[in-house]
Amino acid sequence: MNNTEDEIMTVNDVAQYLKISVITTYRLVQEGRIPAFKVGRSWRVKRLDLDDFIEKQKQGERL
Repeated sequence: MNNTEDEIMTVNDVAQYLKISVITTYRLVQEGRIPAFKVGRSWRVKRLDLDDFIEKQKQGERL
């Protein structure tokens, strides 16, 4: 596993990576559509989980 797969991203990082708004990213995370976890009051996303999410989207799975 390389360092990119171990990376933990903030909601802002995810929004930039996906080129969507922070508000949309929060909504997707809170609804459980993007796999995430909380650290205190802040959401975090593992880069590997986000890449898996993207692959599922590419194969036709709907948000």
